[in-house]
Amino acid sequence: MALCPGRGGWCCLPLRWCRQRRDRTVRWWVRGEASLVACSTRCRSSTIGSGRDIPTRCSPTLSPSRAWTSGRRCLRLGCGTGQATRSLAALRCSVTGIEPGVEMAALARRRLAPFGNVSVETSRLEEWDDRCRRFDVLVAASAWHWVDPSTGWRRAHDVVRPGGWMALLGYVVVRRPGEPEVYAETADLHERYCPGNLDWGHPPLEGDVRATAEGWGPVEDPGGLFGPPIVCWYPMVQWFDGDGFADLLRSTSPYRRLDRDVREPLLDAVAERIRTRMGDRAARRHLGVLRIGQRAGR
Repeated sequence: MALCPGRGGWCCLPLRWCRQRRDRTVRWWVRGEASLVACSTRCRSSTIGSGRDIPTRCSPTLSPSRAWTSGRRCLRLGCGTGQATRSLAALRCSVTGIEPGVEMAALARRRLAPFGNVSVETSRLEEWDDRCRRFDVLVAASAWHWVDPSTGWRRAHDVVRPGGWMALLGYVVVRRPGEPEVYAETADLHERYCPGNLDWGHPPLEGDVRATAEGWGPVEDPGGLFGPPIVCWYPMVQWFDGDGFADLLRSTSPYRRLDRDVREPLLDAVAERIRTRMGDRAARRHLGVLRIGQRAGR
């Protein structure tokens, strides 16, 4: 592997398999794909369309195995620009994407146009007209926290067929003991340029995050609507030079919220610190998580 040309970083993700506990087996794999992350649909659309070479986060991308998904119906919640949806479409899975952002949905339609088995509808899950359609699996990648918890699980239960599946994917930035980490090396700079910001802090330890493997994680429990989930972890790492890491931070919500007069001097200082103290090579570790549970009831 080498640095991604013009982007200041590369990503390394392992292949993993997850076996369903009952007699039937459902195989899933997670791989990294570039997708810009910003604090709003407007920001994300404008950044993607700007043509800038911005090193982006790795978000887990879900694809069931070919044997399991060929001809099956998948509801992709919060499909964004269509990155993960392409993986499902390539497996000949019939995919319906829901995206509340008008500009993002339009971009997804353009990107997914070569696939004849994908449609993208502009709506939130809560108001979406399902037209009595039922799906084999509902996939939400870093999107379920946007759904109203008072109605979301019931709505998911309604649109997933009996015996179908609910799959939630997410990721968290983590650190490992004894390994150089950018925030630890730049905490003084963050406090100098923007003191007291509640977004500042050390990433959690990877072991502490893995200890939260029970249940559906940080989202509200579905009650009896879906069974206990199978939980799979996927460690991921990106490597950046100083400028690349600064560009990565520039694309994330905590830094986008800063005034430009604060953000740019801070990120310039972070890039310089990485060059001078870390040999111009810094890791960004993520821990991807897949939680998949079967729909209960008939």
